[in-house]
Amino acid sequence: MRIHRKRGWELPDHAATPEHVALNRRALMAAAGAGVMLSAEAQAQWLFGRGRSSNDPWQRNPADLPDLPPAMRNPRYQPGRALTPERDPVTYNNFYEFGSNKDIWPTAQRMPTSPWTVKVDGMVEQPGEFAVDDLMKRIGLEERVYRLRCVEAWAMTVPWTGFQLSKLLEIVKPLGSAKYVRLETAQRPDSMVGLRQSWYPWPHIEGCTVEEAANELTFIVTGIYGRPLPAQNGGPFRIVFPWKYGFKSGKSLARITLTDERPKSFWETLQGNEYGFWANVNPEVPHPRWSQATERLIGTGERVPTQIFNGYGEFVASLYTNLQNERLWA
Repeated sequence: MRIHRKRGWELPDHAATPEHVALNRRALMAAAGAGVMLSAEAQAQWLFGRGRSSNDPWQRNPADLPDLPPAMRNPRYQPGRALTPERDPVTYNNFYEFGSNKDIWPTAQRMPTSPWTVKVDGMVEQPGEFAVDDLMKRIGLEERVYRLRCVEAWAMTVPWTGFQLSKLLEIVKPLGSAKYVRLETAQRPDSMVGLRQSWYPWPHIEGCTVEEAANELTFIVTGIYGRPLPAQNGGPFRIVFPWKYGFKSGKSLARITLTDERPKSFWETLQGNEYGFWANVNPEVPHPRWSQATERLIGTGERVPTQIFNGYGEFVASLYTNLQNERLWA
């Protein structure tokens, strides 16, 4: 018999979003799992609803959406919090390729997300360029509810659909000499108007160690709330490290490179004293300009204590036991 012991941060079951609310949002993600990605027009219809005002994006018509089976939720990763209302994660976004404010989602609709390919190269036995819809069919999809913690001290709880990065690594077979994974965001100047800001160090680069990439929590995301991942959330192909600050989760990835050199990230290049390579969530280490001891829950405004490793220490703490001289928290 399996005994589940509640952790200190878990909320009672009645605090979770009702199942029927979550399930009725998953039809479009199933379409992605079947290899059907959304055009920019279809994304706009998802956000706005056919024939409805773009000023009221959450008045959508479910009849406009394909009726296909959803991806199954993995129960291993319990968030301990209610889901953030869908409108917030899909309209409150940091994605500088589309602009430097958090209201970039209308601009992001201009970027087509299909067809989309991801190149995987570097120190691997089987490099290749992979169509996202082919990868989803080949590997399969699941849903995971993760807590998302921003370095700006706000937080969300989001149902992501996708697959473990480790399953993609199994396909390309990293060499033993590979130590790091470099993650490069696409550059689409026709729709990514933020690329005109030439003072930023484009392309947007993030990175992690091979061990972090192989961890079971590291998740390639292709969907959100049971729908294909829209461009403003990093669609159609992003990565999520739920124990790290959100800026580490590279969006709209076009290239993944295995290397023996530590990548220098976009934000590390801009402000290395504030945004480092590791960026593991730690309430005891403040940002140079604000405390990280608490976080504000988007949707309710509630302030709650920040958890070390964002509450995922049981999965990842062992990755850092021999790195005492590293700046793990910046």
